[in-house]
This record gives sequence, structure tokens and C-alpha cells, in this order.
Amino acid sequence: MQLLDWIVIALFFVALVGIIVWVMRQKQNNAADYFLGGKDATWIAIGASIFASNIGSEHLIGLAGAGASSGMAMAHWEIQGWMILILGWVFVPFYSRSMVYTMPEFLEKRYNSQSRTILSMISLISYVLTKVAVTVYAGGLVFQQVFGIDTLWGIDFFWIAAIGLVLITAVYTIVGGMKSVLYTSVLQTPILLLGSLIILVLGLKALGGWDQMMSICSQVVVNDHGDTMTNLIRDNRDPNFPWLGALVGSAVIGFWYWCTDQFIVQRVLSGKNEKEARRGTIFGAYLKLLPVFLFLIPGMIAFALHTNSLANGGEGFLPMLANGNVNSDAAFPTLVAKLLPAGIKGLIVCGILAALMSSLASLFNSSAALFTIDFYQRYKPNTDPKKLVRIGQAATVVIVALGVLWIPVMRSVGDVLYAYLQDVQSVLAPGIAAAFLMGILWKRASAQGGMWGLIAGLVIGVTRLCAKIYYSNTAIMPGDQNWFKYLFYDVNWLFFCGWMLVFCLLVVVVVSYCTKAPDPEKIRGLVLGTSTPEQRMATRQSWNAWDVINTVIILGITAAFYIYFW
Repeated sequence: MQLLDWIVIALFFVALVGIIVWVMRQKQNNAADYFLGGKDATWIAIGASIFASNIGSEHLIGLAGAGASSGMAMAHWEIQGWMILILGWVFVPFYSRSMVYTMPEFLEKRYNSQSRTILSMISLISYVLTKVAVTVYAGGLVFQQVFGIDTLWGIDFFWIAAIGLVLITAVYTIVGGMKSVLYTSVLQTPILLLGSLIILVLGLKALGGWDQMMSICSQVVVNDHGDTMTNLIRDNRDPNFPWLGALVGSAVIGFWYWCTDQFIVQRVLSGKNEKEARRGTIFGAYLKLLPVFLFLIPGMIAFALHTNSLANGGEGFLPMLANGNVNSDAAFPTLVAKLLPAGIKGLIVCGILAALMSSLASLFNSSAALFTIDFYQRYKPNTDPKKLVRIGQAATVVIVALGVLWIPVMRSVGDVLYAYLQDVQSVLAPGIAAAFLMGILWKRASAQGGMWGLIAGLVIGVTRLCAKIYYSNTAIMPGDQNWFKYLFYDVNWLFFCGWMLVFCLLVVVVVSYCTKAPDPEKIRGLVLGTSTPEQRMATRQSWNAWDVINTVIILGITAAFYIYFW
């Protein structure tokens, strides 16, 4: 790091402080102001916040690492602008009419209070154990690579970077609430996009161009059926990414994440009106087309540079792990450290900081909203609005502390960070997805049906995770095969995710037919086919031809991507 890099980083922090001071001067007298930014966000702020909240450590480390190790396989999860369009066109009207702050609150209106409690608990636990801890862990790892510092003042630099990141982010989230998250996203998103674009261009230049990358990667066979790193659609017998499993599994996880997860939907709920919320999702969908090129492709470039270096008698481009394998997760930070000139490196560090802080800030705020609205306010409904904001700030501090305390456990995960995350998400998603899908698309779905769909998903998901931990750390003898091991450990994780969704949907349907149908008045405006003429008119007036044209363009780009990398 040169002096110019430090100057660039200092300027970034000056701009960040300026935004926080401006936000602090705005009044935030109630929970709507603190958690939803006063519900006056424009489509630019919503779209930028959706994108910046999504781009976290799993992209900077995991996605680039996936590109370097398995090529295009993980692109199914990233070319999901079409799923954000489903949020905007199908779900936004129902969420807007329900006038809720959180997704569990929506489930209470649609089903019952037990469903709300179950979803709140699942969400809070998953935030602390996966999202907060993983983002902070990966943040420390990135800065250790970029700065090239092992220890500072006798302390592992990983911890200094990780704790520093948490403290800076926590201060501006606690002080500013949702509005600081939204407006700092507007600053952070262009920095991140510009920085990653520079890496892509310089990486291709160092390698010799796009065709050179495709040529090198297309020669690397990834399974026994002839598929290479550049194939997005792989043989259905592929042990990791069978094409049918990848399409179904990525859609299930994507639906849960983009259409029902508090982490993302809270950005949309902060919209000024239905029109701004929908246009925010369309803008976010455009931005979501970029991560494959900004993070996954650079991972493939790093792999190609490593291959070239070895072929020419060099020591390789990427660092090695202690077990002798290439450290794929170091792809993005290695590109930053080795390819970038002074000043530009500082800009990229700002981009990485922006991504990590935005994801953490969104997490802190979403977690605080879940705790305050779904637990505290339910038991103390007459609490003063200003006190609710203070409770939310205290909840944020507790969630930060729990996330940091979990990091030592996370460090034992090491080089399977991305696999750990995807495993957790693939078993959390189906039950929640089933409850929301049936709740919004099927009028007959009863309160008990939705609740038992959630419970079935939670029980099966926890069983699968526990089986995976047990069998992964146990010596398995040839005669140890049984139905439990086959079902909860051997079955491909993507096929398991798909079948789990089918099972949870069946649970909702069967229990609903065995229990009392919901009161039509209770679900009015919350389910397809129950809207009043006034509500339908308001939704129709919230979009025009330009919204449709942009939607068609995004779907066209997605289709072209699949055809090119087929």
C-alpha cells in the first residue's frame, strides 16, 4: 500500500462521515423512520441498497473462489435478476398493502402469531451464525491478504481488521438506522462497481484477453462426463452441480433470499410508494446481472493466470494451502494485491470496505428490526416510539457481539466457507419458501397449514445439517450404509433442496385441507385474487410501458447468458 492508496481511503471515510452527520441531523422519531428510512426511499436508493446489501464477503471471497475452483457452476445463483423482478411484480403489491415492517409480521397477518415467532427465530439465528460471522470472518481474511500483514502490535492482524470493520459499521448503523444504510449504499455501490470493473479489465489485459481465458478454462475438465470450467449446464450425473438440481436448487434458494428474506425485502419496504418500490427492484435486477462478470469471471482469470505461470516455470499466481492445494478463496484479494497500481489499489480497498460494511450494516439493521418489532413490541405494544428506536440500537449491539463471538468457531470452517453458507441456505430456504408461496398464491392455505410447513422445513433442515456435521467428521466403513445416511447425507444437496420444497408444499396443502379455512376478511388484499378494485387500480397505476420494456430487457440478457455459457 502506497501513500496515494491511504489518501484515497481517507477521502472515502470523509465522505462516509459526511453522510452519517447529515443523517443524524434528520429526525428519526419512530420505528418507521429508523427501520425503514421513513418510508420515503426512491427507486435509485432502493436498487442500490438491494445490490450493495447483497454484495458481501461471499462474493469478494466465495464467488471469486468458486470461479477459480469450479468455473461457471455458481453463476446460477448470481444471474438472478429475474428473481428480483418476481419480488417487484408479484410480491411488492401484497407487502405494500399489508403495511408491515418485517416478513414475520406479514406471516402473522396471513397465518398466525406462531408462524411469525418461528420465522423470527429462524431468521435471527441464521443472521448471527451465518451472515454476521461469515461476513466479518471473510472481511478479516481479505484485509490480511491485501495489506500483507500477519501481526500488528503482537496481535493477529485478522482480528484487528475484523473487529475494526464491525465497530465502524456498527457505529454508523446504530446512529443512523435504515437511512444511513440506504444513503451510504448510494456512495458505496458506484465505488464497488468501478473498482471491480478495473480489476476485470486489468486481469484480462494481464492474461491476454477474454478468448485466452475461455481457451484455458475450457480445457479444464471438471467431471467424468466431459464438462469443463466454462460449462454452466453440466451433466445430471455431476456430483456437485447436476443441471436439473442447479436450476431447481438455485431457484428455491433465490426465491427465499430475494422474495421473502428480511435482509433484502426491508430495502423494498422502505419505498415511498408501490411505483418506487417496483422500479427499485428493476434497477436492482439490472445491477444483479453484474456480479458474474465482476467477481466470478475475475476468479477464472486468476485461475488462468495461475495456470500460465506454472506452464512457464513460475511458482504460480495464487497462494497455496498447507495441504498443497491452490487457495481459490484468495483469488480476488490476490488480484488486488498483484495487479493494481497505487491509488487504484486504495480505490479497490474502498470498494471491498463498501461491500463488507453495506452487508453488515443491512444485517445489523434487519436483525434489530426483527427483534424490536417481532419480539419486544409484541409483548410491550404501548412502548414509546423513541424508546423502540433505542431498543433497536441495543439489539444491534447484542447481535454484533454474538456474531463476533461465533468467529472462532467459524475459523475452523476455513476453506469450505462458501460450501458451509450454501449448505445452510439450501436447508433453510424450502420451508420458508413454501409458507410464502402458498400464503400468497393459494386462498385455501390455512393458519395451521402455513405454520406446519415452516416447522417441517425447520426440522428437516436441522436434521440434514446435523447429519452432515456428524458424517463429515466420522470414519465411514463400507457396510455403514442405511436409509438415514443416504437420505440426509448422500443425496446431492441441490436435489435434496428441491425435494424438501415439494415435501413442505405438500405439508401446507394436506394440513390446510384438514383444518379450518382462513376468514376471507382476514386475508383480503394479502392473497392473489382477494384484492379490492381500488387496490388493483392502485397497482395498475404504479407501472407503465417503460417498466415492462426494462423487465423484458433483463430477461433477454439472462437468456443470452445461459445460451452463451451452455
